[in-house]
Amino acid sequence: MPEQFHRPVRRPSAAFDNLVGSTDSIEAVRVAHATASALLTRARDDSTGESAERLVAFTAEHGIDDIAELWAGAAAVSLPGALWRLYLLQLAIHSDPQTSALLYERGRVQLASADTVVAGAPVPASPEEIVALIDTILRGVFRGDFAIALERAAAFCRVQVSGATDLADDYEKTEPARSTGLTARARRLHAYAGDLSAAAGLWRVDGLS
Repeated sequence: MPEQFHRPVRRPSAAFDNLVGSTDSIEAVRVAHATASALLTRARDDSTGESAERLVAFTAEHGIDDIAELWAGAAAVSLPGALWRLYLLQLAIHSDPQTSALLYERGRVQLASADTVVAGAPVPASPEEIVALIDTILRGVFRGDFAIALERAAAFCRVQVSGATDLADDYEKTEPARSTGLTARARRLHAYAGDLSAAAGLWRVDGLS
């Protein structure tokens, strides 16, 4: 993926290291946006790529709770909302790469669109390759073209939506509980895809904050 930097990211007034959570809803929104902007700026300003690598590996070392405290309540189509959804997607794939690869492959076969090309997974993709793909997409957020990274993530979600929906149909009569779970997963991924695509569009017109 080419490393393009279309524009500088707005810096918050406070340093990222000194920002903390708040129970006040207005302050929590301010903190969410400020930390997201500061984190993205820090990673993009680091020409060594070390900051980006640490951020890609963050959830494996620290879990999701610290990120959730900052960004989970942010609007879906916002900078912190987009980053939160990307981290949730990464966590889900790292937690169960076998199921993620199964859904992706089933969706790839069923879906007649360019989403598989946009997402960029190998054909067919192993669980390890699916994990590598989501890490590559997240790395693109911090070092490459932010909008393209969001669009790749959205495309990945749409492929998995197709796979989860198709697999849910298979289990509807024999394992209804599993079918219900897959349907819920498809619904959630569909929402993520729409949110990430909308965020990519706003980023391109300098409207994502």
